[in-house]
Amino acid sequence: MEVTLIDSPVANVANIARGLRAAGASLEVTRDAEVIARAGKVVLPGVGSFIAAMRWLEENHIDDAIRAAVKNGASLLGICVGHQALFEISNEMGVTRGLGLVAGEVKKFEGALPVPQIGWNRVTANGAPLFEGITPGTSFYFVNSYAASDVPHEIARAEYGGPFTAAVQNSRVFGVQFHPEKSSTAGLRVLRNFVAWT
Repeated sequence: MEVTLIDSPVANVANIARGLRAAGASLEVTRDAEVIARAGKVVLPGVGSFIAAMRWLEENHIDDAIRAAVKNGASLLGICVGHQALFEISNEMGVTRGLGLVAGEVKKFEGALPVPQIGWNRVTANGAPLFEGITPGTSFYFVNSYAASDVPHEIARAEYGGPFTAAVQNSRVFGVQFHPEKSSTAGLRVLRNFVAWT
């Protein structure tokens, strides 16, 4: 299955590309907005700052290209900050608008636990296609200070000083807060499920 991976400068593109190829994807890595707008299956990676990620998408008209691809029936997977970018708003260093493809907002973790969360955390999914073949409570690898919670399109959650959204699905739009490319066999299965999903 052909997958278009957005070549974002605020993402670990090489590792995600390796994971997608291992999951069976025929991969095109690009920053070309026109190519992304025509794609049938798109992956939006991201690490670090939500503001930097959205600024780059907007300056290169890739935000509109992503929306156009989804409108034309493409499947989309956001990873880590790419997942956060799917939401309407992030509260990282003020209020920044996201792509608005998934309802909800992203907020900083509260409580006594250290921020960012770095490491393995158990994820409980609700049987959505992205988690097919994965045992509930399987651990995935997270690096994040911010997360959504209690959103209408949540398909998996985890706990870090309280429950937060680990994954979402709104029709053909998917997002995972964890790093599947760093999450061993379970992460590879998530990528395989996305690549195979029709």
